[in-house]
Amino acid sequence: MALSTERLGLFNPDKPMENRLTDLGPRHFWQYFPPIIQKNYGKWKYHEILEPGVLLHVSETGDEVYTVRVGGCRFMSVEHVREICEIADKFCEGHLRFTTRNNIEFVTDSKEGMGALKKDLQSRKHVTGSYKFPLGGTGAGITN
Repeated sequence: MALSTERLGLFNPDKPMENRLTDLGPRHFWQYFPPIIQKNYGKWKYHEILEPGVLLHVSETGDEVYTVRVGGCRFMSVEHVREICEIADKFCEGHLRFTTRNNIEFVTDSKEGMGALKKDLQSRKHVTGSYKFPLGGTGAGITN
């Protein structure tokens, strides 16, 4: 099998760095951190689980960050993702993260914001009555 000599590159084995594409791969994670996480990166003193699904992270600088974890699912509809983004925009300045087990973590830097976020999440239900965003997945809580 010969090396490509057409549109996708004239690869020269003698000069492997020549005409190399460098914009492949994911963007650097730093730009997606909330400002308070960037400010306290590597300075976290401790965290505690306030209740299942709610964590408090405290920095050496005294800053506090609240994380609210809710159950997610592996496959999500566009409408569901839009609703998640709407919640993050409303309460978390657009910041959220997905865990390795497909749960969703909303990040906020105020206790009042965390309380309002929890109240909003618990008010969102399916037609059948079950929670769209069940809180939990930390400590003794069940994860997805």
